[in-house]
Amino acid sequence: MTVILPENYHVQKALEKRRVFCYTREQAQKQDIRPLRIGILNIMPKAEAYEFSLLFPLGRSIIQIEPVWIRLKSHSYSSSNLSHLDNYYITFEEAIRNRGFDGLLVTGAPVEEKEFEDINYWAEFTDILKYARENIVSTLGICWGGLALARHLGINKVVYKKKIFGVYEGKNLDREHPVTGELDDIFYSPQSRHAGIPDDLLKERETAGEVRLLAWSADAGYFIFESTDRRFLMHLGHPEYETERLIQEYRRDLEGGRTDVNPPVNLDTENPVNRWRSHSVEFFLQWLKDVYIRTPYEI
Repeated sequence: MTVILPENYHVQKALEKRRVFCYTREQAQKQDIRPLRIGILNIMPKAEAYEFSLLFPLGRSIIQIEPVWIRLKSHSYSSSNLSHLDNYYITFEEAIRNRGFDGLLVTGAPVEEKEFEDINYWAEFTDILKYARENIVSTLGICWGGLALARHLGINKVVYKKKIFGVYEGKNLDREHPVTGELDDIFYSPQSRHAGIPDDLLKERETAGEVRLLAWSADAGYFIFESTDRRFLMHLGHPEYETERLIQEYRRDLEGGRTDVNPPVNLDTENPVNRWRSHSVEFFLQWLKDVYIRTPYEI
């Protein structure tokens, strides 16, 4: 349950309060264990504030994790602390020169209503995905990141008239899968997206041998699936979200004048109860374990 961070990193105390050990690189090297290097392409608003949401479930693994924060050259990061990005984020090319990755994680982004080709960083992003599918054991896409991975596989999204927003019940479809197999048969996951992929399209692609469907919700459709070569794993929800995050997004949307967003379903905005924490920890833990087992060189 260890994550490797620079000394006195801004979320270190918060992580340690939640029982995640934080080592410096020098301390980690004394254990004589090579950590998993996980590239994190973080394109969420206020990138630095979102880091805790990923470092907590990743840091619950018994495997040492060295996060490598990646920034896109073609993205402005207008809501993020640019000084923080300058200090702790590197470009994908710099990361590849510096030993590469064992796994890659792609976050969501509030752009799911746009066509992929209309997003200013799409060309740079697709170059990264091309490299990842050929050279990285597993790339995990969350929410829009999952939709973008699917688009790279030739599976396009549709934009919904009403946002899928709240905490949704999901059904585990494959009890033998190395990542999702030990999830509860029925579990909960936050969803916050204006787009998705029709069930019938994903069923067609499964029949054609292109994807493997792993989780389904009566209200949110198929939301966990992977490419059959197991290089891309897509989770269209937000298992990493903290308890208050959906409420914060709801208030943000109201303040921004949106009229097409209802309060999050299955979540009391005054007294929220987290029903997905165990799903979050188990999902990321098993993904890291799978990356560890499949990594193509000696650990």
